Amino acid sequence: MKETLQDLKNRRSVNKYLPKQISDEELTEVLEAGMNAPSGGNRQPAVFIVVQNREWIDKLCALNAKIAGAPDGWDVFYGAPTVIVVAASTSTPDAIKDGSLCIGNMLNAAYALGLGGRWINRADGMLEDELGKQLMKEAGYEGDYVGVGNVILGYPANGFPAPIEHKKDYYKIIR
Repeated sequence: MKETLQDLKNRRSVNKYLPKQISDEELTEVLEAGMNAPSGGNRQPAVFIVVQNREWIDKLCALNAKIAGAPDGWDVFYGAPTVIVVAASTSTPDAIKDGSLCIGNMLNAAYALGLGGRWINRADGMLEDELGKQLMKEAGYEGDYVGVGNVILGYPANGFPAPIEHKKDYYKIIR
């Protein structure tokens, strides 16, 4: 239990990755952590599209950077060898909230395994684009989905950032 709490307190986003691909076992552990996130009514609206193909990653990176208004060539995925696009079925009222919990679980699991991870926004815009629709189709998902976020994974090139100091009024207890 103490290890879990320490992992939750120490996990930070990584912004530089080694080019080496993560193992299938590590990937499976991360995905299973995402699958075990709570969801409203146990509807499980989230789906995960794992992209490890460099050509696809480069296309998605360019699209995400364009949506962000970033300069040409900016690597919004920080060189990570694995990108997980998290989408959720719009047939449930809490799709984005449920998908967000999946992302949180995946990032915490990645850290516990010694992997670097980071949440990258703009998945909603990515899936509204023709390239995003093509990705969903290639993955075999049909219907109405909303992009929740992107999880990037890999081995940290420079270790993990130090824990940060938190704001003083982060919480209040009313008794």
